[in-house]
Amino acid sequence: MRKTAFLTLGALLLISGSISAQENDEVRYNQYGVAVDRKELKSEARNNILVFESKDQDYKVWFDNRVQVDGATFFGLNSDYNKIGNGVSLRRVRFAMKTQLTKDWYGEVDMDMADGFFELKDAIIEYDGLKNWEFKMGNFKEDFSMERTTSSRYLSMIERPMVAQALAPSRHLGVQAAYLRDHFRWSGGMFFQEVAGSEEATNVQDNNKDFGRSQGYSLTTKMGWMPYTRDREKGFYIGGKASYRTPKTDMATGEYGGVRYSTRNSTSINRKKYIDTDVIKDVNHSWLYGVEGAAYYKGLKFQSEWIGSHVTAKNDSYNFGGYYFTLGYMLFGGNQHFNVAEGEFTQPGRGKKWGDVELVLRYDYLDLNDKDIYGGSGENYTAGLNFYINNFFKFAINFQHSSNDRYANGKGKLLIGHDASGKPTADYKQAVDPKGKGGVSYNMLAVRFEIDF
Repeated sequence: MRKTAFLTLGALLLISGSISAQENDEVRYNQYGVAVDRKELKSEARNNILVFESKDQDYKVWFDNRVQVDGATFFGLNSDYNKIGNGVSLRRVRFAMKTQLTKDWYGEVDMDMADGFFELKDAIIEYDGLKNWEFKMGNFKEDFSMERTTSSRYLSMIERPMVAQALAPSRHLGVQAAYLRDHFRWSGGMFFQEVAGSEEATNVQDNNKDFGRSQGYSLTTKMGWMPYTRDREKGFYIGGKASYRTPKTDMATGEYGGVRYSTRNSTSINRKKYIDTDVIKDVNHSWLYGVEGAAYYKGLKFQSEWIGSHVTAKNDSYNFGGYYFTLGYMLFGGNQHFNVAEGEFTQPGRGKKWGDVELVLRYDYLDLNDKDIYGGSGENYTAGLNFYINNFFKFAINFQHSSNDRYANGKGKLLIGHDASGKPTADYKQAVDPKGKGGVSYNMLAVRFEIDF
Protein backbone atom coordinates (compact mmCIF):
# COMPACT_ATOMS: atom_id res chain seq x y z
CA MET A 1 0.00 0.00 0.00
CA ARG A 2 2.75 2.43 0.98
CA LYS A 3 4.77 1.37 -2.09
CA THR A 4 1.79 2.03 -4.36
CA ALA A 5 1.27 5.47 -2.76
CA PHE A 6 4.91 6.40 -3.36
CA LEU A 7 4.67 5.27 -7.00
CA THR A 8 1.49 7.30 -7.48
CA LEU A 9 3.07 10.36 -5.88
CA GLY A 10 6.17 9.95 -8.06
CA ALA A 11 4.03 9.77 -11.20
CA LEU A 12 2.19 12.96 -10.21
CA LEU A 13 5.49 14.74 -9.59
CA LEU A 14 6.79 13.63 -12.99
CA ILE A 15 3.62 14.82 -14.71
CA SER A 16 3.73 18.08 -12.77
CA GLY A 17 7.38 18.57 -13.72
CA SER A 18 6.60 17.84 -17.35
CA ILE A 19 3.80 20.42 -17.40
CA SER A 20 6.02 22.94 -15.63
CA ALA A 21 8.78 22.34 -18.18
CA GLN A 22 6.30 22.88 -21.01
CA GLU A 23 5.12 26.10 -19.40
CA ASN A 24 8.72 27.26 -19.00
CA ASP A 25 9.26 26.59 -22.71
CA GLU A 26 6.24 28.69 -23.69
CA VAL A 27 6.15 31.55 -21.16
CA ARG A 28 8.83 34.16 -20.49
CA TYR A 29 8.90 36.98 -17.98
CA ASN A 30 10.71 40.31 -18.08
CA GLN A 31 12.75 41.72 -15.18
CA TYR A 32 9.56 43.11 -13.62
CA GLY A 33 7.89 39.69 -13.47
CA VAL A 34 5.42 40.37 -16.28
CA ALA A 35 4.72 37.67 -18.87
CA VAL A 36 5.83 38.81 -22.32
CA ASP A 37 4.87 38.01 -25.89
CA ARG A 38 7.41 35.96 -27.81
CA LYS A 39 8.34 35.83 -31.49
CA GLU A 40 10.82 33.55 -33.16
CA LEU A 41 13.18 35.63 -35.29
CA LYS A 42 15.18 34.80 -38.39
CA SER A 43 18.51 36.57 -38.82
CA GLU A 44 20.28 37.45 -42.06
CA ALA A 45 22.57 40.08 -43.54
CA ARG A 46 20.88 42.32 -46.12
CA ASN A 47 23.50 44.30 -48.00
CA ASN A 48 25.66 43.59 -44.93
CA ILE A 49 23.08 45.11 -42.56
CA LEU A 50 22.26 42.66 -39.75
CA VAL A 51 18.47 42.10 -39.69
CA PHE A 52 16.27 40.06 -37.34
CA GLU A 53 12.74 39.42 -38.64
CA SER A 54 9.68 37.43 -37.55
CA LYS A 55 8.16 34.78 -39.81
CA ASP A 56 5.09 36.92 -40.56
CA GLN A 57 7.39 39.93 -41.26
CA ASP A 58 5.37 42.13 -38.90
CA TYR A 59 8.34 42.56 -36.58
CA LYS A 60 11.84 43.52 -37.67
CA VAL A 61 14.89 44.99 -35.94
CA TRP A 62 18.16 45.95 -37.58
CA PHE A 63 21.37 47.84 -36.93
CA ASP A 64 22.39 50.72 -39.18
CA ASN A 65 25.99 51.79 -38.60
CA ARG A 66 28.38 54.00 -40.53
CA VAL A 67 32.01 55.09 -40.35
CA GLN A 68 33.36 57.94 -42.50
CA VAL A 69 37.06 58.79 -42.40
CA ASP A 70 37.97 62.08 -44.13
CA GLY A 71 41.23 63.70 -45.14
CA ALA A 72 41.82 67.08 -46.78
CA THR A 73 44.65 69.33 -47.94
CA PHE A 74 44.32 73.01 -48.87
CA PHE A 75 46.42 75.09 -51.26
CA GLY A 76 46.33 78.21 -53.43
CA LEU A 77 45.66 80.52 -50.47
CA ASN A 78 47.33 83.92 -50.44
CA SER A 79 50.41 83.56 -48.21
CA ASP A 80 49.46 86.73 -46.29
CA TYR A 81 46.11 85.29 -45.14
CA ASN A 82 45.23 82.99 -42.23
CA LYS A 83 46.63 79.53 -42.86
CA ILE A 84 44.33 76.54 -43.29
CA GLY A 85 45.57 73.37 -41.65
CA ASN A 86 45.55 70.04 -43.46
CA GLY A 87 44.25 67.05 -41.54
CA VAL A 88 42.18 63.91 -41.14
CA SER A 89 39.10 63.26 -39.02
CA LEU A 90 36.38 60.78 -38.15
CA ARG A 91 33.62 62.72 -39.85
CA ARG A 92 30.88 60.36 -38.72
CA VAL A 93 30.79 57.34 -36.42
CA ARG A 94 27.12 56.44 -36.38
CA PHE A 95 25.31 53.73 -34.45
CA ALA A 96 21.59 53.26 -34.98
CA MET A 97 19.02 50.66 -34.00
CA LYS A 98 15.76 50.63 -35.97
CA THR A 99 12.65 48.57 -35.28
CA GLN A 100 9.43 47.81 -37.16
CA LEU A 101 7.37 46.78 -34.11
CA THR A 102 4.21 46.01 -36.12
CA LYS A 103 3.06 46.84 -39.62
CA ASP A 104 1.93 50.22 -38.24
CA TRP A 105 4.54 51.18 -35.62
CA TYR A 106 8.21 52.06 -36.11
CA GLY A 107 10.94 53.27 -33.73
CA GLU A 108 14.53 54.47 -34.18
CA VAL A 109 17.47 55.64 -32.10
CA ASP A 110 20.53 57.03 -33.92
CA MET A 111 23.65 58.57 -32.38
CA ASP A 112 27.02 59.89 -33.54
CA MET A 113 30.42 59.64 -31.84
CA ALA A 114 32.55 61.47 -34.42
CA ASP A 115 36.01 62.40 -33.12
CA GLY A 116 35.01 61.09 -29.69
CA PHE A 117 32.10 63.49 -29.03
CA PHE A 118 28.61 62.10 -28.41
CA GLU A 119 25.67 63.68 -30.25
CA LEU A 120 22.10 62.46 -30.52
CA LYS A 121 20.78 62.27 -34.07
CA ASP A 122 17.40 60.60 -34.59
CA ALA A 123 14.99 59.49 -31.86
CA ILE A 124 11.74 58.64 -33.66
CA ILE A 125 8.29 57.24 -32.89
CA GLU A 126 6.32 56.65 -36.11
CA TYR A 127 2.80 55.46 -36.93
CA ASP A 128 1.86 54.32 -40.47
CA GLY A 129 -1.58 52.80 -39.83
CA LEU A 130 -3.57 55.13 -42.11
CA LYS A 131 -3.36 54.52 -45.86
CA ASN A 132 -0.98 56.93 -47.61
CA TRP A 133 -0.18 58.71 -44.31
CA GLU A 134 2.84 58.77 -42.02
CA PHE A 135 2.93 60.38 -38.58
CA LYS A 136 6.08 60.74 -36.49
CA MET A 137 7.34 62.54 -33.43
CA GLY A 138 10.69 62.88 -31.70
CA ASN A 139 14.01 64.27 -32.89
CA PHE A 140 14.50 64.13 -36.66
CA LYS A 141 15.23 66.25 -39.73
CA GLU A 142 12.61 68.75 -40.77
CA ASP A 143 11.33 67.91 -44.25
CA PHE A 144 12.53 71.11 -45.90
CA SER A 145 15.66 70.73 -48.05
CA MET A 146 16.13 67.59 -50.16
CA GLU A 147 19.91 67.89 -49.80
CA ARG A 148 19.70 68.29 -46.02
CA THR A 149 17.34 65.31 -45.55
CA THR A 150 19.43 63.03 -47.80
CA SER A 151 21.39 60.57 -45.67
CA SER A 152 25.10 61.38 -45.48
CA ARG A 153 25.84 57.94 -46.95
CA TYR A 154 24.14 58.96 -50.21
CA LEU A 155 25.53 62.49 -50.63
CA SER A 156 26.92 63.28 -54.09
CA MET A 157 29.81 65.27 -52.62
CA ILE A 158 31.73 64.87 -49.38
CA GLU A 159 29.89 67.85 -47.86
CA ARG A 160 26.55 69.48 -48.56
CA PRO A 161 26.45 72.84 -50.44
CA MET A 162 26.75 76.01 -48.37
CA VAL A 163 23.10 77.06 -48.68
CA ALA A 164 21.91 73.70 -47.30
CA GLN A 165 24.29 74.00 -44.35
CA ALA A 166 23.64 77.67 -43.53
CA LEU A 167 19.91 78.12 -44.18
CA ALA A 168 18.19 74.72 -44.30
CA PRO A 169 17.00 73.44 -40.89
CA SER A 170 18.26 70.04 -39.78
CA ARG A 171 17.11 67.97 -36.77
CA HIS A 172 14.72 69.43 -34.21
CA LEU A 173 12.32 68.02 -31.66
CA GLY A 174 8.84 67.96 -33.16
CA VAL A 175 5.87 66.24 -34.78
CA GLN A 176 5.22 65.78 -38.49
CA ALA A 177 2.58 64.33 -40.81
CA ALA A 178 3.33 63.24 -44.38
CA TYR A 179 1.03 62.17 -47.23
CA LEU A 180 2.10 60.25 -50.35
CA ARG A 181 -0.18 59.18 -53.18
CA ASP A 182 0.74 58.46 -56.78
CA HIS A 183 2.66 61.50 -58.05
CA PHE A 184 2.03 63.79 -55.07
CA ARG A 185 3.73 64.10 -51.67
CA TRP A 186 3.11 66.59 -48.85
CA SER A 187 4.48 67.05 -45.36
CA GLY A 188 3.81 69.46 -42.53
CA GLY A 189 5.15 69.68 -39.01
CA MET A 190 5.66 71.72 -35.87
CA PHE A 191 9.16 71.79 -34.42
CA PHE A 192 10.82 73.12 -31.29
CA GLN A 193 14.39 73.29 -29.98
CA GLU A 194 17.45 71.53 -31.33
CA VAL A 195 18.39 68.37 -29.44
CA ALA A 196 21.99 67.35 -30.11
CA GLY A 197 24.52 67.58 -27.27
CA SER A 198 25.16 69.05 -23.84
CA GLU A 199 25.58 72.63 -25.10
CA GLU A 200 22.07 72.85 -26.58
CA ALA A 201 20.50 71.11 -23.57
CA THR A 202 22.22 73.52 -21.15
CA ASN A 203 21.05 76.54 -23.16
CA VAL A 204 17.42 75.36 -23.11
CA GLN A 205 17.54 74.70 -19.37
CA ASP A 206 19.25 78.00 -18.52
CA ASN A 207 16.83 80.04 -20.64
CA ASN A 208 13.93 78.35 -18.85
CA LYS A 209 15.39 78.41 -15.32
CA ASP A 210 16.85 81.92 -15.27
CA PHE A 211 14.45 83.81 -17.55
CA GLY A 212 11.28 81.72 -17.90
CA ARG A 213 11.56 81.76 -21.70
CA SER A 214 9.41 79.55 -23.90
CA GLN A 215 11.27 77.27 -26.27
CA GLY A 216 9.96 78.79 -29.51
CA TYR A 217 8.59 76.88 -32.47
CA SER A 218 8.70 76.43 -36.23
CA LEU A 219 6.01 75.47 -38.74
CA THR A 220 7.43 73.70 -41.80
CA THR A 221 5.66 72.40 -44.90
CA LYS A 222 6.63 70.99 -48.27
CA MET A 223 4.88 69.77 -51.43
CA GLY A 224 6.29 67.78 -54.33
CA TRP A 225 5.16 66.38 -57.69
CA MET A 226 6.79 63.29 -59.21
CA PRO A 227 5.62 61.86 -62.55
CA TYR A 228 6.94 58.43 -63.62
CA THR A 229 6.98 57.18 -60.03
CA ARG A 230 6.88 53.56 -61.22
CA ASP A 231 9.62 53.98 -63.83
CA ARG A 232 13.00 52.78 -62.55
CA GLU A 233 14.99 54.31 -65.44
CA LYS A 234 13.67 57.85 -65.72
CA GLY A 235 11.75 60.48 -63.81
CA PHE A 236 11.72 64.02 -62.47
CA TYR A 237 10.63 65.82 -59.33
CA ILE A 238 9.78 69.41 -58.45
CA GLY A 239 8.91 70.75 -55.02
CA GLY A 240 8.26 73.89 -53.02
CA LYS A 241 8.73 74.51 -49.29
CA ALA A 242 8.27 77.12 -46.57
CA SER A 243 8.99 77.43 -42.84
CA TYR A 244 7.85 80.04 -40.32
CA ARG A 245 10.30 80.22 -37.39
CA THR A 246 10.50 82.00 -34.04
CA PRO A 247 13.69 82.29 -31.92
CA LYS A 248 14.59 79.13 -29.95
CA THR A 249 16.07 78.69 -26.49
CA ASP A 250 18.78 76.30 -27.71
CA MET A 251 20.86 79.47 -28.21
CA ALA A 252 22.99 80.88 -25.37
CA THR A 253 21.06 83.06 -22.91
CA GLY A 254 22.89 86.20 -24.08
CA GLU A 255 21.98 85.48 -27.73
CA TYR A 256 18.31 84.61 -27.16
CA GLY A 257 15.95 86.37 -29.54
CA GLY A 258 18.48 86.34 -32.34
CA VAL A 259 19.16 84.45 -35.56
CA ARG A 260 22.58 83.53 -36.88
CA TYR A 261 23.54 82.04 -40.26
CA SER A 262 27.05 80.71 -40.87
CA THR A 263 28.85 77.96 -42.77
CA ARG A 264 32.20 76.60 -43.86
CA ASN A 265 33.19 76.58 -47.51
CA SER A 266 34.48 73.04 -47.56
CA THR A 267 35.07 70.06 -45.27
CA SER A 268 34.76 70.12 -41.50
CA ILE A 269 38.56 69.80 -41.32
CA ASN A 270 38.78 73.50 -42.21
CA ARG A 271 37.24 74.99 -39.06
CA LYS A 272 37.15 78.57 -40.39
CA LYS A 273 33.67 79.94 -41.04
CA TYR A 274 34.39 82.82 -43.39
CA ILE A 275 30.70 83.43 -44.12
CA ASP A 276 28.91 84.41 -40.91
CA THR A 277 26.20 86.99 -40.12
CA ASP A 278 26.92 86.81 -36.38
CA VAL A 279 23.79 87.06 -34.21
CA ILE A 280 21.05 89.26 -35.68
CA LYS A 281 19.40 90.59 -32.54
CA ASP A 282 15.78 91.29 -31.55
CA VAL A 283 14.24 89.00 -34.17
CA ASN A 284 10.47 88.58 -34.04
CA HIS A 285 10.34 85.77 -36.59
CA SER A 286 11.89 84.57 -39.81
CA TRP A 287 10.74 82.81 -42.97
CA LEU A 288 12.55 80.17 -44.99
CA TYR A 289 11.26 79.35 -48.46
CA GLY A 290 12.48 77.76 -51.64
CA VAL A 291 12.08 75.48 -54.61
CA GLU A 292 13.88 72.26 -55.50
CA GLY A 293 14.03 69.92 -58.45
CA ALA A 294 15.61 66.70 -59.66
CA ALA A 295 15.65 64.58 -62.80
CA TYR A 296 17.27 61.29 -63.77
CA TYR A 297 17.64 59.07 -66.81
CA LYS A 298 19.48 55.78 -66.38
CA GLY A 299 22.94 56.77 -65.10
CA LEU A 300 22.45 60.55 -65.37
CA LYS A 301 21.04 62.76 -62.62
CA PHE A 302 20.45 66.45 -61.99
CA GLN A 303 19.56 68.15 -58.70
CA SER A 304 19.11 71.79 -57.73
CA GLU A 305 17.71 73.97 -54.95
CA TRP A 306 17.20 77.63 -54.24
CA ILE A 307 16.59 78.68 -50.62
CA GLY A 308 15.81 82.16 -49.32
CA SER A 309 15.44 83.62 -45.84
CA HIS A 310 13.49 86.69 -44.70
CA VAL A 311 14.33 87.83 -41.16
CA THR A 312 12.02 90.31 -39.41
CA ALA A 313 13.88 92.10 -36.62
CA LYS A 314 12.77 94.88 -34.26
CA ASN A 315 13.93 97.79 -36.41
CA ASP A 316 14.50 96.26 -39.85
CA SER A 317 14.21 93.17 -42.02
CA TYR A 318 16.82 91.26 -44.02
CA ASN A 319 16.94 88.87 -46.95
CA PHE A 320 19.54 86.18 -47.60
CA GLY A 321 19.74 83.28 -50.01
CA GLY A 322 21.65 80.84 -52.13
CA TYR A 323 21.43 77.93 -54.54
CA TYR A 324 23.30 75.01 -56.08
CA PHE A 325 23.32 72.83 -59.22
CA THR A 326 24.55 69.22 -59.18
CA LEU A 327 25.11 66.94 -62.17
CA GLY A 328 26.14 63.29 -61.83
CA TYR A 329 26.75 60.37 -64.18
CA MET A 330 27.53 56.68 -63.60
CA LEU A 331 30.47 55.95 -65.90
CA PHE A 332 30.14 52.17 -66.22
CA GLY A 333 26.45 51.52 -66.82
CA GLY A 334 24.94 51.95 -63.37
CA ASN A 335 21.53 53.55 -62.78
CA GLN A 336 20.54 56.43 -60.54
CA HIS A 337 17.85 55.65 -57.96
CA PHE A 338 15.29 58.13 -56.62
CA ASN A 339 13.47 57.57 -53.31
CA VAL A 340 9.90 58.62 -54.13
CA ALA A 341 8.69 58.38 -50.52
CA GLU A 342 11.31 60.87 -49.31
CA GLY A 343 11.78 62.96 -52.46
CA GLU A 344 15.55 62.48 -52.71
CA PHE A 345 18.27 60.44 -54.41
CA THR A 346 19.44 57.23 -52.77
CA GLN A 347 22.17 54.63 -53.43
CA PRO A 348 22.79 54.17 -57.18
CA GLY A 349 22.91 50.77 -58.85
CA ARG A 350 26.32 49.54 -60.03
CA GLY A 351 26.92 48.70 -63.68
CA LYS A 352 29.75 46.16 -63.29
CA LYS A 353 30.48 43.20 -61.02
CA TRP A 354 33.46 45.08 -59.57
CA GLY A 355 31.33 48.19 -58.91
CA ASP A 356 30.99 51.55 -60.61
CA VAL A 357 32.31 55.11 -60.62
CA GLU A 358 30.18 58.25 -60.52
CA LEU A 359 31.42 61.57 -61.90
CA VAL A 360 29.82 64.55 -60.13
CA LEU A 361 30.02 68.30 -60.81
CA ARG A 362 28.52 71.01 -58.59
CA TYR A 363 28.31 74.78 -58.39
CA ASP A 364 26.97 76.39 -55.22
CA TYR A 365 26.54 79.99 -54.08
CA LEU A 366 25.52 81.70 -50.82
CA ASP A 367 24.92 85.39 -50.06
CA LEU A 368 24.58 86.57 -46.44
CA ASN A 369 24.91 90.30 -47.18
CA ASP A 370 21.96 92.67 -46.83
CA LYS A 371 21.73 96.30 -45.67
CA ASP A 372 23.92 96.67 -42.56
CA ILE A 373 24.51 92.90 -42.21
CA TYR A 374 27.77 91.88 -43.91
CA GLY A 375 27.95 88.13 -43.43
CA GLY A 376 29.78 87.65 -46.70
CA SER A 377 29.10 85.70 -49.86
CA GLY A 378 30.95 82.87 -51.54
CA GLU A 379 30.90 80.32 -54.32
CA ASN A 380 32.34 76.82 -54.80
CA TYR A 381 33.21 74.91 -57.95
CA THR A 382 33.48 71.20 -57.10
CA ALA A 383 34.33 68.08 -59.10
CA GLY A 384 34.13 64.65 -57.53
CA LEU A 385 34.49 60.93 -58.17
CA ASN A 386 32.54 58.37 -56.13
CA PHE A 387 33.79 54.76 -56.26
CA TYR A 388 31.03 52.29 -55.34
CA ILE A 389 32.93 49.05 -54.76
CA ASN A 390 29.99 47.10 -53.31
CA ASN A 391 26.89 47.66 -51.15
CA PHE A 392 28.85 48.71 -48.08
CA PHE A 393 32.09 50.44 -49.13
CA LYS A 394 32.45 53.80 -50.86
CA PHE A 395 35.50 55.90 -51.68
CA ALA A 396 35.08 59.57 -52.66
CA ILE A 397 37.51 62.20 -53.87
CA ASN A 398 36.63 65.91 -54.31
CA PHE A 399 38.52 68.84 -55.79
CA GLN A 400 37.03 72.23 -54.94
CA HIS A 401 37.83 75.86 -55.68
CA SER A 402 36.30 78.29 -53.17
CA SER A 403 36.05 82.04 -53.63
CA ASN A 404 34.63 84.50 -51.06
CA ASP A 405 33.93 88.22 -51.19
CA ARG A 406 35.60 90.92 -49.06
CA TYR A 407 32.84 90.74 -46.40
CA ALA A 408 33.49 87.05 -45.65
CA ASN A 409 35.88 87.73 -42.77
CA GLY A 410 34.51 85.41 -40.06
CA LYS A 411 32.92 88.20 -38.00
CA GLY A 412 36.00 90.40 -38.44
CA LYS A 413 38.57 87.81 -37.36
CA LEU A 414 39.92 86.55 -40.72
CA LEU A 415 42.17 88.40 -43.18
CA ILE A 416 40.50 89.22 -46.50
CA GLY A 417 42.72 91.81 -48.24
CA HIS A 418 45.46 94.44 -47.94
CA ASP A 419 45.23 98.03 -46.74
CA ALA A 420 46.83 101.09 -48.37
CA SER A 421 50.20 100.32 -46.77
CA GLY A 422 50.18 96.76 -48.14
CA LYS A 423 49.51 95.05 -44.81
CA PRO A 424 46.91 92.24 -44.68
CA THR A 425 43.65 93.31 -43.05
CA ALA A 426 40.40 91.76 -41.85
CA ASP A 427 38.55 95.07 -42.27
CA TYR A 428 36.66 95.12 -45.57
CA LYS A 429 36.54 98.92 -45.38
CA GLN A 430 40.34 99.13 -45.36
CA ALA A 431 40.99 96.62 -48.15
CA VAL A 432 42.25 98.29 -51.34
CA ASP A 433 42.97 95.17 -53.43
CA PRO A 434 42.47 95.41 -57.22
CA LYS A 435 38.90 96.44 -58.08
CA GLY A 436 38.16 96.54 -54.35
CA LYS A 437 37.27 92.87 -54.45
CA GLY A 438 39.40 91.33 -51.75
CA GLY A 439 38.19 88.08 -50.25
CA VAL A 440 39.73 84.69 -49.58
CA SER A 441 40.11 82.13 -52.37
CA TYR A 442 41.69 78.70 -52.09
CA ASN A 443 41.61 75.12 -53.36
CA MET A 444 40.85 71.88 -51.56
CA LEU A 445 41.56 68.22 -52.30
CA ALA A 446 39.59 65.89 -50.02
CA VAL A 447 38.97 62.16 -49.74
CA ARG A 448 36.51 60.00 -47.83
CA PHE A 449 36.56 56.32 -46.93
CA GLU A 450 33.13 55.02 -45.89
CA ILE A 451 31.81 51.68 -44.68
CA ASP A 452 28.15 50.94 -43.87
CA PHE A 453 27.10 47.92 -41.83
